[in-house]
Amino acid sequence: MLHAPFYSHCLGSSQKMGTLIQYLAVVFAVVLTVQSQSSFTEYIERRLSAFEDRIAVWYDQTQRYSTEYREFKNQILALVDSLDKEREEQRRNLDLATSRIERVEREMDYLETKNPAPACVEVEDKFIDKNSDKTLRKKKPKQNKLADCREMIASIKAMKIVKKLETTSGLWTRDLMSDSEKVYLFDGTGNDTIYEFARLRDLTDFSGLMKAKKIRLPYPWAGTGHLVYKGFLYYIRDKPEFQLIKFDLKNQTVIDSAMFPAEQQIPVYSLSPFNYIDLAADEQGLWAMYATQENEKNICLARLDPKTLDIEQMWDTPCPIENAENAFVICGTLYVVYNSKLRSRSRIQCVYDVNGIVTNELAPLVYFPKRYGTHSSIKYSPRENYLYAWDDGYQIIYRLAMKQKSEL
Repeated sequence: MLHAPFYSHCLGSSQKMGTLIQYLAVVFAVVLTVQSQSSFTEYIERRLSAFEDRIAVWYDQTQRYSTEYREFKNQILALVDSLDKEREEQRRNLDLATSRIERVEREMDYLETKNPAPACVEVEDKFIDKNSDKTLRKKKPKQNKLADCREMIASIKAMKIVKKLETTSGLWTRDLMSDSEKVYLFDGTGNDTIYEFARLRDLTDFSGLMKAKKIRLPYPWAGTGHLVYKGFLYYIRDKPEFQLIKFDLKNQTVIDSAMFPAEQQIPVYSLSPFNYIDLAADEQGLWAMYATQENEKNICLARLDPKTLDIEQMWDTPCPIENAENAFVICGTLYVVYNSKLRSRSRIQCVYDVNGIVTNELAPLVYFPKRYGTHSSIKYSPRENYLYAWDDGYQIIYRLAMKQKSEL
């Protein structure tokens, strides 16, 4: 049995030893923590040093790229400035060339006006020879052609400037299906008076409209979509509503009138906004080109009865209104003439055949030979294969070269 003093002494020594061990453990833990923190700090410092090295490399590269970019930018700016100067120089040269061409054209037009050449009219349509047998022989091919129409435009063969008036827009035409030599002129895009010339030379030989006979119409006409057909004037009245008037030119009386059946009409050509209805004649009869809000993007076509003014049939064509300046019909085929707002060369760019023979893919792209402005009116004469056009004040005849539709 142990003595109490000895037990107490041993117990005190044991407690002191435990305390010492705890103290050493704490010291050791602190030492380990300090070493760990020191290692972590060294790691962070190494990473930061590496990051700083990368930033330094990136900064150097950025400086080099920035310098190269500034140099490249300066080169581009110098090149653009050089190109701008060259463009201005080319523009001045182009303007100079254009002004010279226009001056030459004006001088040629002036010379043609002062020394008019014979009009581009076929001899067989002038009735020079009054012999009935010769007349019959000359008219027979024309009659056969009108009875069996299978032709289409191949190209514009020739043109002749007949006259130059101050009015930029208007209409001039002959009786498209008559032997008459009379010429009719609509000066402007709205009036109640038209001018009648006994023959083409009366229009070309005198300045202005001095030689013309004035015909006062009972209702004012609007636009340039009118025509003369077999002794009658078919013209458009727009107030209070669009109305088609049939006027006897010989008796100077209204024969008939009809309201045009289309609703909510819009201009049929974007470059000729004064035309809401454009009348045309070909070998098969009368036609009307128009446009409505329902079909606001494309031109519509209708065939008219020349006696009753009734609509016989209507078509929605694929020809767009945008950039269209005028149109005409030949052998049941609609030819739409296009230009641009900057006034380039007019061209036939859309063709629609009601018989389905001629298509845009097969029809040739026909350009008009000269540029003045835009055609405010184009009328086709089936008897002559001529187009009577009004282009920025110039009265022009275009002679057409034709070919058979079967050649496509």
